[in-house]
Amino acid sequence: MPKLSWDAVHIWMMGHGIHILIIVAVGAVLWLILDKLLPPIVRRSVARTEYKESKEEIEKRANTLLTVFKGTGRVFIAIVAVVMILSEVGVPIAPILGGLGIAGVAIGFGAQYLIRDLIAGTFIILENQYRVGDVVRVGDISGLVEEITLRKTVLRDLDGIVHHVPNGEVRVASNLTRSFARVNLNISVAYETDLDHAISVINRVGKELAEDENWRSVIKSPPQVLRVNNFGDSGMDIKILGDVEPMQQWAVMGELRLRLKKAFDAEGIEIAWSRTKIYFGNPLPSSREKERQH
Repeated sequence: MPKLSWDAVHIWMMGHGIHILIIVAVGAVLWLILDKLLPPIVRRSVARTEYKESKEEIEKRANTLLTVFKGTGRVFIAIVAVVMILSEVGVPIAPILGGLGIAGVAIGFGAQYLIRDLIAGTFIILENQYRVGDVVRVGDISGLVEEITLRKTVLRDLDGIVHHVPNGEVRVASNLTRSFARVNLNISVAYETDLDHAISVINRVGKELAEDENWRSVIKSPPQVLRVNNFGDSGMDIKILGDVEPMQQWAVMGELRLRLKKAFDAEGIEIAWSRTKIYFGNPLPSSREKERQH
């Protein structure tokens, strides 16, 4: 084994060592450029989108794209730097690359699902189907999007359970918080209720809620009665609709229910509840007989 001398080490360091330092320095500079220049570029590009989105939605989309682009860029920089350093220290790269190519072909037959996930993830991000911070329903799972990569989507549901969904499994993605959200509520009142009176009270409560200083910033249009929606088993179903800011529909519906209950109690409007009438063999009285009795 040849004995190393200081002169040999000095010559190697002056040649290959400097090249390695340059590779590391360039990689570090590219890494910093990725962190410093990419965010403003992505945010400007997202802000120019043709879709009318709020500042919060633009920020969510920008953060989602930055997470993916930064992760991909860092992996690329690290791989290129390692390959160049190995070449400088005398490790033959061609056999390694050839071996990786053969292994890649062999693994490719078993990586069809991974490739499908990556392609699906690319379209999810480029088409802006949902972003980190959105509430979505994917298949039978609903939750807050905590992370998106090219391979998977991470959701956290109301129970705090974290779901990892491969992007290739996403057939239908329903975004519950895109651009605006909607209060969609059915209130059931007893059949004896004066519907005109009930509708007037509901519309009044919805308007008061929209004008409340604590709620008006999140309500786009006051919750109002759309129609008498259904003859229910115990009463008449009245449908209420109103537009709100994304992710605010559940809070607004909770406050609306609270106010409607108080208003109904004050106005003598009965909320429908299950009840059963029993007749012991007697024929049901007709409408005319009821009028005569009164």
